[in-house]
Amino acid sequence: MPRAKSAPPKWRRCPEDRPEQIIEAAFQVFGECGLANARLQDIAERAGVSKGTIYLYFPNKEELFREMIRRTVVSAIERAEQVVTHGTPTAQLLASMRGYWAFMRSPAFSTIYRLVIGELHQFPDLAKFYAHEVVARGQTLLGGIIRRGIDAGEFREIDPMIAARMLVALVIMNAIWRDEHTGVPLLAHKNDEEVFNELAQFYLHSIAPSEGAFAQADGAPLDAVSYIPFNND
Repeated sequence: MPRAKSAPPKWRRCPEDRPEQIIEAAFQVFGECGLANARLQDIAERAGVSKGTIYLYFPNKEELFREMIRRTVVSAIERAEQVVTHGTPTAQLLASMRGYWAFMRSPAFSTIYRLVIGELHQFPDLAKFYAHEVVARGQTLLGGIIRRGIDAGEFREIDPMIAARMLVALVIMNAIWRDEHTGVPLLAHKNDEEVFNELAQFYLHSIAPSEGAFAQADGAPLDAVSYIPFNND
């Protein structure tokens, strides 16, 4: 059974910082040991607190996982819901795609993906939580942008939720193939910007209504949108 590596204690941190401190430790231990094998004692040692202190904030490791997801993916989706309302639907979609790509290429995603794919089937309540709070909510956000693009004539007539689902799959798989640690590093020879440009142009072509829109998509300034809604930095 994997055991978490020891880490220097963090007793000097303020008590009000302890929930965040515990979540950071849980993220590390979950990443090293997996959700099923992670122990609260390991998380307490990594955080530099007693096991009893964890119970002051979190009843169990399942709730720690939920809060970890809320503070990473869910908070990113919430920011995107509030901010991605500027510019044309094409610009909004590009901003969302770029931010989503940035998150997919982060260490946080690598840990979350392994837990979701490898272990959530053992935790039905957590699987339902993730499906509702992350998958459904993220696709609703993207589907709304696509719907606005259809209404504006920027995208072809298509079921927005199907289009959102295909976009998510496209981004996730390219991120996995870009990661040299996944075992299938098909795109490890390219940099992130190259791969993002390829998937963005491909996707915009796939939903464009005409050749004229293709040209517009090709001319879209992919690096002109400064807001990155899914970036957790």
